[in-house]
Amino acid sequence: MKLDLIDDRTVGEGGFLRLRRLRMAVIRDDGTRSNEGIYDFVERPMGLDAVVLLLWNRSPAGISVLLREGLRVPLRFGRENQPELFTELVAGIIESGDTDLRERASAEALEEAGLRVAASSVTPLGPPMFPTPGMCAELFHLFACEVSEAQRAAALRPEGDGSPFEEGARIAWVPLDEALSRCARGEIQDLKTELMLRRLRERILGR
Repeated sequence: MKLDLIDDRTVGEGGFLRLRRLRMAVIRDDGTRSNEGIYDFVERPMGLDAVVLLLWNRSPAGISVLLREGLRVPLRFGRENQPELFTELVAGIIESGDTDLRERASAEALEEAGLRVAASSVTPLGPPMFPTPGMCAELFHLFACEVSEAQRAAALRPEGDGSPFEEGARIAWVPLDEALSRCARGEIQDLKTELMLRRLRERILGR
């Protein structure tokens, strides 16, 4: 099957997000044509894709990972009875001019976790993935970086990117198994976070 585009327009120019509205019909394999329909999806003009970074540390006590709690406005106002803070990993939008995704991930580590990590120490954590293909064409590029005890000790206070919605964010180092248990209990409800925790455990422990 293929799609026949009849009309393409955008709504909400000038904002952080915009709505793209397409009027289309499906051309079936046998050549027949469906009725026309409207399909809306979201675009982000400042940068479509994002990097997600799993920062982790190895010590005699085991493997720990860095989790971040911050505001997520759509959850606060789009659903009832949601907590003010949402737990996930360090992440950031890939902006125009970003040519090295590892450099962008390194910058996000400093902005959101106060950790200085070299881009050369950032490694892919499996292939990129589409988190919400029915609503947005955004692609998540997934990375991991091992943080030494010295780097943890030298961590700065995270400054964020200047957005007021990053104020009050909290970070914490949590044992990997405990983080996965929180996912299983529904205390962490972020898909990318659980996926990357599992990928890290498989990479390090082979399970």
